Amino acid sequence: MFSGFDSMSINLSFKLLPILALILGIASIVAPRFLNIFVAIFLIAYALVGFGLLR
Repeated sequence: MFSGFDSMSINLSFKLLPILALILGIASIVAPRFLNIFVAIFLIAYALVGFGLLR
């Protein structure tokens, strides 16, 4: 039913999101003026991973 590739992409997605969150968190400390943009980027990336459009 599920191939090994699907579970590998899901595991990669779960590893990618915390790294993205860390990078955007540090960037928001360095440049708080752009916090709204950083949050928007994170939410869009999270949605794309959730829908399976981004691996």
